Amino acid sequence: MSAAVPKLEVRSATKRFGNLTAVSDVSMRVASGELRAIIGPNGAGKTTFFNLITGFFPPTSGDILMDGSNISRVPAAARVKMGMGRTFQITEIFPELTVRENTRIAVETGLGFSLRAWLSAAEKKRVADASEEVMTMANLTSKADRLVGELSHGDQRSAEIAMALALKPSLLLLDEPTAGMGDEETYQVTGMIRRLHRDSKYTIVLIEHDMRVVFHLADRISVLAEGKLLAEGTPEEISANEHVQNAYLGKAE
Repeated sequence: MSAAVPKLEVRSATKRFGNLTAVSDVSMRVASGELRAIIGPNGAGKTTFFNLITGFFPPTSGDILMDGSNISRVPAAARVKMGMGRTFQITEIFPELTVRENTRIAVETGLGFSLRAWLSAAEKKRVADASEEVMTMANLTSKADRLVGELSHGDQRSAEIAMALALKPSLLLLDEPTAGMGDEETYQVTGMIRRLHRDSKYTIVLIEHDMRVVFHLADRISVLAEGKLLAEGTPEEISANEHVQNAYLGKAE
């Protein structure tokens, strides 16, 4: 029996900017339903690697596949329509709108209604129901009518993730979802990611600096250093890897 087709596969991806090689010959396979963490020191090429996966940059060489289809030259917007959702290091929301309005915009986009001048009663109900569903998943129903700009940083991150979920992705990429958060907010967002993975069976790839989050959530971890894949394995394997300890985690004396 042949092995299952991975949800995401990166084959020898390289990205050069002039004389600078930001990502060098990196390969990765993420199974459907897996939560993969990508870690590495600043400047390791993590965000550039995300940009290759999501179509913001074309690879200089190598291939990106989703569900077995080569998407290396597919534009970012088309990858969203194929089921790829993403959040960013800097939260991308509409702060002057409410949580419900932010979510509704994303839902309408996902349903192909964004350019419609009017919606039928049935379509409006469909949008409202879908908005309610993703706000529930992000634990934001009690704050649905608050302006996003007035929310805590953790709730703003949750709202951004809700907007990504509104597009109905089968693959969710989260770029440093707990960046800049205190312990309580980190716990809140980590809990939501765990629910999305374990209960809703999302395939998730995340970049994260907080090792508590990484080792608590991830099925497997990929470690980048200087644009190259340094190591890959389970949390237990990565924590015991001497090369990773020396390069990133810090080896205990």
